[in-house]
Amino acid sequence: MYKIMKEQKSVRIGVALFFISLTTAFQAQTIAEKQPDLKSTPINMEMMLGSRGIYYQVMVNKKFKSIPKLGFFSITNGNAPWEKEMTPDIMTQSHITYTLLRGLEVTTGLQYTPVYGFRPVASLIYSYSTPEFTIVANPKIDLASDWASENMLLIEYRPKINDNWSWYGRAQGLYGFVPSSGDHNRSYIYLRAGLSYKEFSFGLGSNFEWYGPIKHNENSIGLFASVLVF
Repeated sequence: MYKIMKEQKSVRIGVALFFISLTTAFQAQTIAEKQPDLKSTPINMEMMLGSRGIYYQVMVNKKFKSIPKLGFFSITNGNAPWEKEMTPDIMTQSHITYTLLRGLEVTTGLQYTPVYGFRPVASLIYSYSTPEFTIVANPKIDLASDWASENMLLIEYRPKINDNWSWYGRAQGLYGFVPSSGDHNRSYIYLRAGLSYKEFSFGLGSNFEWYGPIKHNENSIGLFASVLVF
């Protein structure tokens, strides 16, 4: 049981950070669209210092200039827990994206973790974004033989204070399960509240997490900061 929970813990970091990074990708795209001189979506870097540990991530979300419906989405991240763990919390994944309709994309690619190695994945992404509001829905499936399903919903709100400052808030939830057995796999509720100054965002964060068939619960409260690198 301990080994199974350790494996699920390694996977959940990758899944959670992939969905977290989706909102920063759409936020970055909105900023880029407001500034015509920018040639591409900026790279996003984020760090959170929490009661369970520290995580760091780099996210790239680009479109092919000659084929604008096609894109490349990649995340690399690592987690450094306060207490030593048997399995390294390192994840990297790369996806090819294709725009079906405005706000609707299909993705396919590979995800790597130390426990499971490379696994093929596919998903749909529906998004609606304005300078102040973003909503993202993302059903995803693992295409390996022991495939799993995750469904995520995210809402982000950035009401403007002045030309440089805005409030920042995010509520995000995910539920994952194994269709063949119906067992719970991974779920969470993430909350963020703070401020944004130009390309910088920072504030308070809280994570409420459940994983495994027994829905083991672990929570974290801390500080987050992110930056968009143009």
